[in-house]
Amino acid sequence: MASLVEISTRKRSVKAYTMLTILLVAITVVFIISMNTGFIRLSPMDVLRTLFGQGTAKQELILFEFRLPRIIISVLVGAGLALSGAILQGLSRNALADPGILGINAGAGLAVVLFISFFPVKQAAPVYMMPLLAMLGAGVAAALIYVLAYKKGIGISPTRLVLVGIAVAAGISAVMLVLTIKMDPQNYQFVAIWLAGSIWGTNWKFVMALLPWLIILIPYVLYKAQTLNVLHLGDQLASALGTTVERERLGLLAAAVALAGACVAVGGGIGFVGLIGPHLAKQLVGPKHQYLLPASMLTGGLLLIVADTLARWILQPSEIPTGIVVAVIGAPYFLFLLAKSKA
Repeated sequence: MASLVEISTRKRSVKAYTMLTILLVAITVVFIISMNTGFIRLSPMDVLRTLFGQGTAKQELILFEFRLPRIIISVLVGAGLALSGAILQGLSRNALADPGILGINAGAGLAVVLFISFFPVKQAAPVYMMPLLAMLGAGVAAALIYVLAYKKGIGISPTRLVLVGIAVAAGISAVMLVLTIKMDPQNYQFVAIWLAGSIWGTNWKFVMALLPWLIILIPYVLYKAQTLNVLHLGDQLASALGTTVERERLGLLAAAVALAGACVAVGGGIGFVGLIGPHLAKQLVGPKHQYLLPASMLTGGLLLIVADTLARWILQPSEIPTGIVVAVIGAPYFLFLLAKSKA
């Protein structure tokens, strides 16, 4: 019997690692296609020559200063948002949990909007401070949602959490719109781009503003994969297995909020990635978080880089905000999951 269990576990592991490899290859392929996509087309050979320093000054400008930062940010933001969604779904045991739907992204966005009302976004120091401030805004929004959704004697039901999150997000969005009335044209344009869900941070400063936070948070979350497996069993059973439930939940929740805040500060108000990414990943590798978390990151990164590439390609020379492309997929999927929810 033990040998059968071991064989079954080994097969699941092989399947999971195979799917992770396929996702990584898919991201690489789309990454290459995205470097060739734009109003000014660069052939694969042009891209290859430019990467090795043999391109023209114009090709180097297009590839290194415009396309590569945006493509890298798309992958990083998609991975961070999907990982945040996977944590929230694991902690709440709620298939509808997503940092965008729950209003966490909106809280981060409000902090960013308040910040740029006083500091130009082109300055280096404000760019590097924005992820930290967005995390604070996301944390305040998460705390407010938790307090409003909690009901004494019942706790927090999945549907109540989603509805409260939607209401808080709507309220925060209204506040942001009011703040834009007093903004100068440059800052107003930024807020309009952010609200539409465009990948607006398209230079290397924004990559460097986001990357350190992901380097800190992602290893911590992956290290806690087994803890998430235990917490998913319920508080009583997790406590019986020796897990300090409240401390672990608080740490993982803080990581999820910080990931969402940092990604929103750089990528803009893009929703549904944290919802779709973990669901697709679960279909591919199963529910165990040691596989689900990295698969969610890869799925989210793939989803957002594909959406951003399509957004730049469909209506050339104009482009569609990436958030709209994601929403075309995400909104119907969210309604489908909501209809299936029994809570």
